Amino acid sequence: MENIPPILYAEDNENDIELTLGAFKQCRLSNRIDVVTDGVQVLDYLKYNGKYLNRKKEKPVLILLDIKMPRLDGIQALKIIKSDEDLKTIPVVMLTSSSMESDMVESYHLGANAYVVKPVDYDDFIEAAKKIGSFWAIVNKTV
Repeated sequence: MENIPPILYAEDNENDIELTLGAFKQCRLSNRIDVVTDGVQVLDYLKYNGKYLNRKKEKPVLILLDIKMPRLDGIQALKIIKSDEDLKTIPVVMLTSSSMESDMVESYHLGANAYVVKPVDYDDFIEAAKKIGSFWAIVNKTV
């Protein structure tokens, strides 16, 4: 079980982090969830920079990426991830409160694998997070 790759979760809203982690726990994901709070931290994590310099050399099985984050937003981070030969095969799910069509179109254009608008209702949010975790971390196969 110790070779199960982590999920990288980029979110700056503490409440959304708590809800998502709770939903993942309910569906019994074995993956470690590594949480970062902005796009700069996403890239530092993926490229083993800064405080992630000594983290275990492993790619996440999934990146959950919010759009509206400080320093570097999710769309900018997505663009960098999908243009990097070592990172571009990692599935990226945009998990965001933005229902703007332009954000969705740009995310898919840049290579997002899915675009999920965070439900406002608590139960719907929990159910969406469970489905994301179950599919991308358990059902989906990555290279």
